[in-house]
Amino acid sequence: MKKEILTLAFARAVFVEFLSTLIFVFIGLGSALKWPSALPSILQIALAFGLAIGTLVQALGHVSGAHINPAVTIAFFVGNQISLLRTLLYVLAQLVGAIAGAGILYGVTPAITRGNLAINELNQNITPGQALVVEIILTFQLAACIFASTDNRRSGVGSPALSIGLSVTVGHLVGIYFTGCSMNPARSFGPAVVTRRFSSVHWVFWVGPILGACLASLLY
Repeated sequence: MKKEILTLAFARAVFVEFLSTLIFVFIGLGSALKWPSALPSILQIALAFGLAIGTLVQALGHVSGAHINPAVTIAFFVGNQISLLRTLLYVLAQLVGAIAGAGILYGVTPAITRGNLAINELNQNITPGQALVVEIILTFQLAACIFASTDNRRSGVGSPALSIGLSVTVGHLVGIYFTGCSMNPARSFGPAVVTRRFSSVHWVFWVGPILGACLASLLY
């Protein structure tokens, strides 16, 4: 473990997790901003999040694995795929990257358009328990897709970037109505820090994705 942290490859991987999460959060949240002249559609937001992930996995997956998500990183640790040290530094890099991405978006967006910076919020008609179940299910299918599409034991995995991007897209097509769709604690954490708006149900966007991803890891 000590040797791992001293390598250039390890440092590059941690930096890539920071950078890729920054870009993902900037693009994803940016697609959900409410410009006076053109309000975003659910399809637009879902495609932006999905295409961003697919692009980043294709571009940077060979460097770090392109987790871009603390829940995914923790699930890889639970599945004994990565070390504890890599897990901790990846998660830290992802959280800092999410804050940076949300902060940059906040800085370049007109005040009239920023709103709440697309933070995750529960639909007023659902309970925290219901929201938790939604986040568990959505993140389970994402993590299962990631494990399946990157499994060297399988001969026909297809394109991981395409599969994972579509998984994120379909999650948003459903989840936006319930929770704004997190599936990623970093995505929820970044804008909450920048806008200083931590609701009493912010825990849902940590517990749900982590439980869903870890369940997929244990079953796969």
